[in-house]
Amino acid sequence: MNRLTRASWLFFFLLQGSLLYAQAPPDSAWVDISSVRLSRDIRDRAPAVFLPPGGSLRDLYTPQLFQNAVQPGHFLRPKYVTHTLVLRFHLFNSADSTVGVWFFPGFSYWEINLYKLDNDLLVKVRRRLPRCRDSIGYRYLSLPAHDSGTYFAEMIPVKTHLNSIRPRLITNEFLPSFISEKNSTKDDGNIVTYLFCGLMLMMILYSLASYWQGANREFLYYALYAFFIGCMLFTKGAYAYRTDLMGYFLEEYLDFILQCTGILFFMIFMRKYLDTRQNHPFLDKLYKVGIVILVISMTFYTYLNYFSDNFWLENQVENGTKILLLVLVIVFLVYSIRHWQDKLLRFLFWGNLCLLIFSLFSLVLLISRPVVTLIGGLLGSALFHYEIGLFLELVFFLIALNHKNRIRIALQARERERLKAENMLKEYEKEIAVYKAQQDERQRISADMHDELGSGMTAIRLMSEIARNKMKENTPVEIDRISHSADEVLNKMNAIIWSMNSGNDTLDNLVSYVRSYSLEYFDNTAVDCKVSTPPDIPDIQISGDKRRNMFLCVKESLNNILKHAKATQVTIRIALDTELLIAIHDNGVGINLENIRQFGNGLKNIKRRMESIGGHYSIRREEGTVTELRLPISASDLPPQPATTSRQ
Repeated sequence: MNRLTRASWLFFFLLQGSLLYAQAPPDSAWVDISSVRLSRDIRDRAPAVFLPPGGSLRDLYTPQLFQNAVQPGHFLRPKYVTHTLVLRFHLFNSADSTVGVWFFPGFSYWEINLYKLDNDLLVKVRRRLPRCRDSIGYRYLSLPAHDSGTYFAEMIPVKTHLNSIRPRLITNEFLPSFISEKNSTKDDGNIVTYLFCGLMLMMILYSLASYWQGANREFLYYALYAFFIGCMLFTKGAYAYRTDLMGYFLEEYLDFILQCTGILFFMIFMRKYLDTRQNHPFLDKLYKVGIVILVISMTFYTYLNYFSDNFWLENQVENGTKILLLVLVIVFLVYSIRHWQDKLLRFLFWGNLCLLIFSLFSLVLLISRPVVTLIGGLLGSALFHYEIGLFLELVFFLIALNHKNRIRIALQARERERLKAENMLKEYEKEIAVYKAQQDERQRISADMHDELGSGMTAIRLMSEIARNKMKENTPVEIDRISHSADEVLNKMNAIIWSMNSGNDTLDNLVSYVRSYSLEYFDNTAVDCKVSTPPDIPDIQISGDKRRNMFLCVKESLNNILKHAKATQVTIRIALDTELLIAIHDNGVGINLENIRQFGNGLKNIKRRMESIGGHYSIRREEGTVTELRLPISASDLPPQPATTSRQ
């Protein structure tokens, strides 16, 4: 080949090159989009500039704009978060057909606008988003065959410390896999987050149940605390690394507000739970200070987020609030150590200590990116360490809650016993008052009967005797009947007065009265009466009702002997063991158990009276008739026995 031929071919290739890349010759700064297979990082070929807050690329663009451009780092510095970020990159297409790619600048940007430079004029690229949940984080651009261009990406960052600058070009086929891979990086952390959210949900249900059952208002505050903290953790797990509006709103504003609101309700809960106003005045003031700090921080944070472009100050408010809360936790720990004897505070101390340690490490991970890069994986997640601290704090809180519930149950049991004892004492005092009133009334009635009726009947008897003495042989039968009736009424009245007099409510008095009455009853009759009593009668109280019914039963039995038995001898044996026994034995004709109608209602009355006082009545024929009256004596009625000692 001669020199002319070689020169012709060289001129042909140079002409083709000038036609293919008319805008600028490709060099190391240019990226061939046709060579992108899956995705390609273009950070090293996309210098960045920061426009003033509110500035627009169209208004501020000049050819000299990128003279002071910087190479993008991994994360935005806080002072640049409120600036408009502009990236410049050069693309060309060496393929024989149009090639399109997706542009992904990194996390997290509210707005992304693409411009193409055309004769020193910026032409806005038509906005095209993928059909997926994370659509607002991606923009589509394409180049015709053998075409090239200079592109500018104008981006408005979200107000968060997580803004990253990692521009990438992604093929259309690989985009779903890229999004899936990006979201799968947090799957391990989400498992822990969702498990903890389930635990918080259980605590919410438990707290609400405790509030409804016991009307304990503090558990309502704990339910609100668990709700807001659970919402924060759940939304962090569901929307982290998402490029959608909800995820951006969460990162920019909502997660800090949810966290502060939850902690605020936790402080209110602790004031009620520990009764700090009564038991721990210092802690009461400490929690009040914490509540004021949280309210001021949330108010100032909201103002800076919506009405100011000073993200650096907003970020300092967030980090400063967290540091102040950690200081409050440290103060609580010191106070708990000084009151170590309080077991409830001791459990809360260990829980807060765990929360402090893991929260400090979480805060270090948030502030220091090199530490995150060094650790990596799940252990490099600030949220994971914060959740571990919350979990351990919750475990010790449940232990403290169980301890307090046991104390509360014991106090309630003691209170119930105290109220029961008070009620029993009141009932006992009431019974004593009623008994005293009854005794006083019995005393009054017996005194009135003795003074009024007794004197009247005695007067009738004396006057009948005087009348009979004056008339001598001509005494009417009615005078004798009056005298006899007066004697009977006096005897009956004396028995009634004896039974009603509370001073006679002893077993010894009953035995003595039965003995004297029996001997007196058969006096001046043909019946010989003998009464045997125990040598020693203990000092046992016996009610007037029992005394009266026992005496009337004895009286009815003696009356039946005198009227029907035709006996000449009566033996009355009184014995005392666990019961009082009065056995009446006569040597008469004996009772016919098959025909006892001759006694009328007498035996029925004896049986009814004994049953009414818890006693027992029996009658049998044995060399005459044997009548037994048994009255049980309770152990409380028996006098205490003297203690005996034995020697080994």
